Amino acid sequence: MHRPTRLIVFACLLGLALPPLSAAAAPHMYVGFQDDPSFRFREPREANLDEAKQASATIVRAQVTWARVAFNRPASPTNPFDPAYQLSDVDELVRNAQRRGFEVLLTIYGTPPWANGGQKPNRLPTKLGDLTDFSRALAARYSGRYAGFPYVRFFSVWNEPNLAQFLSPQFTAAGKSVAPGLYAKLYRAAYAGIKAGSPRAAVAIGETSARGHDKPTSTVQHSHSPGKFAQLVAKADPRLRFDAWAEHPYPFTPSQAPTDKVRLPNVSLTQLPEFQKLLDKAFNRRNTPIWVTEYSHETRPQEPRGVSYATQSSYARSALGIVKGYSFVPVFIWFVLRDDPSNPWQSGLLDEDGSRKPAFAQFSSMARLLDARDAVVYVKAGKANPSVRVSALELAGHSGTGSRVGVTYKVIFKKTVVAVEQPAPVIEADGWVTLKLAFKPQAKRSYRMTVDIGDASNNHIVRSLTLVSVR
Repeated sequence: MHRPTRLIVFACLLGLALPPLSAAAAPHMYVGFQDDPSFRFREPREANLDEAKQASATIVRAQVTWARVAFNRPASPTNPFDPAYQLSDVDELVRNAQRRGFEVLLTIYGTPPWANGGQKPNRLPTKLGDLTDFSRALAARYSGRYAGFPYVRFFSVWNEPNLAQFLSPQFTAAGKSVAPGLYAKLYRAAYAGIKAGSPRAAVAIGETSARGHDKPTSTVQHSHSPGKFAQLVAKADPRLRFDAWAEHPYPFTPSQAPTDKVRLPNVSLTQLPEFQKLLDKAFNRRNTPIWVTEYSHETRPQEPRGVSYATQSSYARSALGIVKGYSFVPVFIWFVLRDDPSNPWQSGLLDEDGSRKPAFAQFSSMARLLDARDAVVYVKAGKANPSVRVSALELAGHSGTGSRVGVTYKVIFKKTVVAVEQPAPVIEADGWVTLKLAFKPQAKRSYRMTVDIGDASNNHIVRSLTLVSVR
């Protein structure tokens, strides 16, 4: 049996011990929203983020469009604070997210005209090094090294590059596929910059749309299916390094249920296990993690072809139930939180006026059960004083990283408290704290751990972890 991928992802990100080969997958994942209008550009932005927190979100995704951030060529492109970089809205979002305990995923997209000879944002830069420089500056700005600029844990590169709308050309005039090879170059350039700016950040490749045609057509935009696109990216550059493949497994029609199947090389929620096998084979990997970075169901009357409010509620619960069963999916993001007249995709869990649709309660109840911050942590049996890391983003947002906090933790086996202590660790650069536990885990035991963390201003958060001893 392969090691559960979701746990391997968490181990890499959080510095935890890996589970044994026979360990069962833990049903914990980051669940949240992408909604740039509501979280960055509309009032009341903070109230919308509060609603996301009420929906039990633990992550928000935002698209950082290079062409808008750097309308003019920067004088010092690797400098995170070059005056040419207009990132105030992203700064605000990242700070607001941290105060609510959300991790952040930033997707880099869109070449500025000065970098591609005056072409549209969906064209590659003339010099890929320009993208590397920008990616490095962006990742460094949110690397946790600069006071007032919180750490961003997750990044991805481009948006739906298997569609001509976002990456062009997809084919030559003679019909030869070229977009996958172009994307491989683009991704490699951005990955190098992100890792140079923030070495611990996790980076996803792909961000692919759910479907495509794999040949030129005169009726719709040129496109590739996600499966074929991935295979051709791997063929173009089989040594690409990435932490996950990001996918948008939307329903193919507004009325399609989450349980409905499609046929590879297109991808729906139910095809994700098959898609993972395709990725493993294409890139010669095992258990490739898949981040679901966009998914939702539109509602009517906002979208006349959408589903009813009651059906959206049922579908939201079903979708989360499906991905809960996939150990290789550590991230699930709903698009969007709130309907907006400027957005043609009307799939929010809130109406335009901010009132909650029935799906809000269903989504919240499922997401609460999946909270990645209340994780399963594997500790070595017989080794005294194991270390665990605990998310304290909310306190980092109030008190700042480097601040000392008070902790009360208890480790409980069945009904017996086996360890209780009150250490005073500091909040680390990524907004988490490390606790060295005063006990020795016994073999073949599972412990419950409660953690209460407070800062000097009397702000408190509570986490609940499961400690599983392994040999």
